[in-house]
Amino acid sequence: MLYYEERVKLTKFVKTMYDRKFSNEAGGNVSVKVSDKHFIMTPTLASQNFLWDLRPEQILVIDKDEQIIEGTGKVTREVNMHMAAFQECKQIECVIHAHPFNSLVFASLGLEMPNLTEGTQKLGQISCLEFAPATTPELGEVVREAVKKDQAIPKAYLLRKHGVLVVGSTIEKTFDMLGRLEWNAKVAKEYLVLKQIGVKGIDDLSNYNYNTVE
Repeated sequence: MLYYEERVKLTKFVKTMYDRKFSNEAGGNVSVKVSDKHFIMTPTLASQNFLWDLRPEQILVIDKDEQIIEGTGKVTREVNMHMAAFQECKQIECVIHAHPFNSLVFASLGLEMPNLTEGTQKLGQISCLEFAPATTPELGEVVREAVKKDQAIPKAYLLRKHGVLVVGSTIEKTFDMLGRLEWNAKVAKEYLVLKQIGVKGIDDLSNYNYNTVE
C-alpha cells in the first residue's frame, strides 16, 4: 500500500476531528501532500457514510491531475479548493476543511472573526471569504486568490455560509491550528456578548498586542 503510515495517521486525525466536534456529518475533507507528485485525501462522503471512522485503504492517493492512484471511494467534489491551495503556496503541505460549530457562526454570517487568543495570533486576520457555492470551481478560485494574496502559513479562512479552511506545513500543525481557531471562535462569541452588554474595558482585549508579552 502506498504511503501506508501517512494514510494511517490521516485516519486518526480525521476521527479525532469528528470526535471533538470540529466537523459534523455534513462534511469536511482533509488532504496532505506526501511527495512532489502525490497527495493523500479523504474520500467523498467520509463523514456522512462513515462518521470519519476510516480505514487506511479508504484514504485516496491522487496525483496533481486529481486522478486516483490508489484507494477506495471517489474524490471529494471539494478537491478544487485543496488543489488551489497547494498550487498557489508551495509551503502548504496540509489542507483541512471542516465545519466547527463556533467558527461556523462567523462564517455563516459573513463576519470576520476577532483574533483574540494568544494561541491564534500567528493567523493574523481571520477573514470571511467571498461566497461561492460549495464544491464548485468558483469556490476553488476564491481560495486560490486568498492564498495567492497572503502566502503566510499557517492560515485560516472562513468560507461564507460553509465552514472553515485551515492550511499549514504538516497535518499535526494544521490540526493544532484548527483546534485553536475553534477555541478562539468561542472566546470571540463571548467577547461580542460582553461588549454588547457594555462591560467596561472590553475593547482593550480586541486591541491587545500579544507580541509585547515577555
